[in-house]
Amino acid sequence: MVEITKNVIPIEDIINSVRNDASGGIIAYIGLIRDNSNEKKVASVEYGDTDGKAKAKLEKIVKEVREKWPVNDMAMVHRVGKLNVGDNNLVIAVSTGHRQEGFAACQYAIDKFKEHLPTTKKETYTDGTCLDHKPEK
Repeated sequence: MVEITKNVIPIEDIINSVRNDASGGIIAYIGLIRDNSNEKKVASVEYGDTDGKAKAKLEKIVKEVREKWPVNDMAMVHRVGKLNVGDNNLVIAVSTGHRQEGFAACQYAIDKFKEHLPTTKKETYTDGTCLDHKPEK
């Protein structure tokens, strides 16, 4: 499952979507909007899929993960829109036969997401300033 959504991410549903009898465990990452960034207090973060390519970028990450580790199933869901401190912005769930592969695969997916941000990102701070991040082409 790979999805870009404007809705609250149903964490338990995402985790359960990768549950299967061949797996010894599920490793999950839940990304949150924190209250600080760049030494400033965060008011909100807004993600956008302006070019409509965010899902394809997530699919590429999932494909890379599956090529590197023996993943039984994987889900990656990213929320777009205006998010507040404490909101979930990313959920990754990976099921594997053994925990080592699951941790490595999940870490790789998170790192690639951060490295190649698939969406635009606008951080708004409580002092009224903003910082825009553009996705890699």
